[in-house]
Amino acid sequence: MALIARLEGLSVRYAQKLFEGRGESFSEYVRQQRLEHCRIDLADPNHAHESVAAIGQRWGFRDQSHFSRTFGATFGMSPRQVRRARSQTDEAYPLRGKPDGRKSAAARPAPMLQGAMDRPPTARARERTDHWHLPATAETVHWGFFSRSLPPVLRVDPGDSVTVETLTQHAGDDWQRMVAGDSGAESVFDWSPEHKRVDRRGAGPANASIFGRGAGEGFGVHIMTGPIYVRGAEPGDVLEIEFVEIRPRPSAAFPGKAFASNVSAWWGYQYHDLLDRDAKRETVTIFEIDMRCPAAARPLYSYEWQPQTDPFGVVHATIDYPGIPVDHSKVSHRDLSGSDVRIPARLHFGCIAVAPREADLVDSIPPGYFGGNIDNWRIGAGAKLYLPVAVQGALLSLGDGHFAQSDGEINGTGLECSLTGDIIIKLHKAGEGCPAFLRGLNSPLIETEHSWVIQSFSHPNYLRDLGSNAQSDVYKTSTIELALRNAFRQTRRFIMQTYDLTEDEVLSIMSLAADFGITQVADGNFGVHATITKAVFGERQHSQRTARP
Repeated sequence: MALIARLEGLSVRYAQKLFEGRGESFSEYVRQQRLEHCRIDLADPNHAHESVAAIGQRWGFRDQSHFSRTFGATFGMSPRQVRRARSQTDEAYPLRGKPDGRKSAAARPAPMLQGAMDRPPTARARERTDHWHLPATAETVHWGFFSRSLPPVLRVDPGDSVTVETLTQHAGDDWQRMVAGDSGAESVFDWSPEHKRVDRRGAGPANASIFGRGAGEGFGVHIMTGPIYVRGAEPGDVLEIEFVEIRPRPSAAFPGKAFASNVSAWWGYQYHDLLDRDAKRETVTIFEIDMRCPAAARPLYSYEWQPQTDPFGVVHATIDYPGIPVDHSKVSHRDLSGSDVRIPARLHFGCIAVAPREADLVDSIPPGYFGGNIDNWRIGAGAKLYLPVAVQGALLSLGDGHFAQSDGEINGTGLECSLTGDIIIKLHKAGEGCPAFLRGLNSPLIETEHSWVIQSFSHPNYLRDLGSNAQSDVYKTSTIELALRNAFRQTRRFIMQTYDLTEDEVLSIMSLAADFGITQVADGNFGVHATITKAVFGERQHSQRTARP
């Protein structure tokens, strides 16, 4: 405690009061973090040769029986059960959006990220204890997956506000403009022939034994800041995230500028429908944003992807693994700086998720009831996103910043940009006190000042509904028709429940005033949303009645 107080410039007594004000003592906090470190090592195949006792002793538990009792009381499983639960299989689907029918890696518990701990240096209170700043560093991000077992990097109370930094996974497309000189980005993208600081990138095998592309194999690509633990959040509750402000992350090497990347990728809708069918290609376009007036982005240059060799010596003929630093001596630039094209800003986070409950390691690409890779540009400043809580503490993460994106995300990506957002986190408890429009919420719901946006997918809960191979089968079975059918049903239920209207009334309203649009066809689980203005319902207030069956 004395050391932390000194590092933070606080008195020991004041530091103690800060912990007491958060509902925990310093000793409880330290014990919890020691236990989390133990759980990480027990679930990590790299520590399989060590005994349970040795792992406990490394983190300060000298009495093995006391360690086992304390561990079991905290996590509901003994240390040996955690270790036995780790599957030895390395099977997984082969490529993003191109499964081969093998058993999915979803059932394997997550080899945890090391160092992603909930500690004051990464979640530092600023002027008030209810506003937090969460930077994006190698210690505060997880790359390409969600997990109910990830230790939180920040704990907040409902009503707290957080400034969250995020990094785009496409920053390696132009290292000089989007990584160089930025200490947070440099730590996350740190990759040399000797080491990769954030090793796991995706929900695939950690040992990359199948395709040899890298830990995680790229089955999931987004750099997610978090998770954030919300005190009091329990399964059945609804988490509300209000987006107060979103802004581009300035370039460290080019003052006054920010940069973003759009990739016409192999997973995009266009790839097999190019005018020259024999000239399949992936094209990267780099855009510039003037921070003095960040209302639009202008194209700067583009290049066609050429095989890139990553720092570990693996050759990537296509963009099949996230965060590859592009060697620009191997690509030819096409200058676009004279273009009159301007892309209007629609700043939003494409990927916002609470942790799913169905599996311990979940690919960040297909969205679902838990949120995830929603890719709906309407979740911008001033909007609210409601997500059903599936695990204790919710475990909220944000990433996949977009400067802009249109409905459809037709070439596979938005205008990928590192963003910083100011958010307010609120909690709606299950029960009679929960507003009618949130009761029984089972998919993401977006609220703007003037509209409701009901978000659906081909498979709202693919992790549950598609069985043991869900994380590969979702790519094979998703269709726009399924997504539209689900969006129709969810919109019907939402309006009937929220405004206490009959089905016949609602069907008429839906056909006349609800705009159904394709959110995206790039994320494995296709998205369709319905937008309806609140003015349609006049002065009619939200119903407080319980949901209709």
